[in-house]
Amino acid sequence: MSEDFTTVGDIRICHESFGSPEDPMVVLVMGLGLSLDWWREGFCRALAGRGFHVVRFDNRDVGRSTHVRGPGISAWGFVTRRATPVYTLGDMADDVGGLIAALDPRGAHVVGASLGSMVAQEVAIRHPSLTLSLTSIMGRPGDGRTGKVSWRMVPEFLRPPSSDPVESMVASFRRIGSEGRTAADDEDVRVTMRRSSARETGDGTGGGRQLAACVGERDRTADLGRLTCPALVFHGLADRVIQPSGGRATAAAIPAAELVEVPGMGHDLPQRIWPDLIEAIHRTADRATRPAAG
Repeated sequence: MSEDFTTVGDIRICHESFGSPEDPMVVLVMGLGLSLDWWREGFCRALAGRGFHVVRFDNRDVGRSTHVRGPGISAWGFVTRRATPVYTLGDMADDVGGLIAALDPRGAHVVGASLGSMVAQEVAIRHPSLTLSLTSIMGRPGDGRTGKVSWRMVPEFLRPPSSDPVESMVASFRRIGSEGRTAADDEDVRVTMRRSSARETGDGTGGGRQLAACVGERDRTADLGRLTCPALVFHGLADRVIQPSGGRATAAAIPAAELVEVPGMGHDLPQRIWPDLIEAIHRTADRATRPAAG
């Protein structure tokens, strides 16, 4: 594993890599307000072990990448879905496209989770020549009808900052995460949160700006319908943050997309689902290398 920085426009992106640069690249795009650490090192190493050069990175406004200035979104703006974002998901996707172009002009298999899945969709739309395949995890197409947050989860986004951010994150994952969570799952969150916090260079406002970009997302359905790369949609049936209808609508929009729905999986990536997810990513990447039938 190595840490490096790549500048794309005005954004300096911090990234780490696993595996051989000679192998096909997989770029992992994380979700709202979360650093590259939330793509766990064990997951990255296991994926690299399947023959990939795996790159995880801090999105703009997170970790050691550039933190921009400007307002985020208020609690009322989140509830009413009204926001004036400082930047868009498309801007975040252009960061990813620039990173891919700089690291491997051959392109990358783009994998995104939660907000990262929406960014990954925009990468595939805006940078098709750099997108070998698309994996959308816990995502939605932005149509305003599917993949909505369960109203029971709205308070999760409106909670004031905690005096103990580590235990607050543990409690959050207990509420939004997969069924059957264990003490080991909680400890994993603690370790990851401490590592992420130690790397953080911002003032804590970046997540609000990312949330504004998410609330202000556009409907990507028609553009997803024009994608030609292989695509995987991976979604938990117990997800109450982006409900399963979002995954189904995404899969329906993309030609020949594979839909994998996981019983008991919530809005997280517990270690027990890693083998199935890695196998599905590998299967999707393999479709990109095989000649088209006919």
